[in-house]
Amino acid sequence: MKKYLCGDAHEAEKNIPDDNIASELADFLKIFADMTRIKILYALLDMELCVHDIATILNMEQSAISHQLRLLRQYKLVKVRKEGKSSYYSLNDSHIHEILIRGYEHISE
Repeated sequence: MKKYLCGDAHEAEKNIPDDNIASELADFLKIFADMTRIKILYALLDMELCVHDIATILNMEQSAISHQLRLLRQYKLVKVRKEGKSSYYSLNDSHIHEILIRGYEHISE
């Protein structure tokens, strides 16, 4: 039997996701816990770029950028558009854009 000390505890309990959703959300948020991935996402904030451009901007090897982009694609944070032999990356959707903007605002306060 659960015993609550505060009147709003029942309402708070309703907000807690089930274990599967909580696990997926934790995995999703972990992808943001890398400085290189954050920089890549911010480079893509309002435009699409190829791996070469991202590597140049971040002063990193293309192979390292490609590895991070694979992870970001796996978690659906970025998408790729092929044009001939070139691949152009951009943020997957407005949700990712919003997460980045709100995160920056939060730490800047």
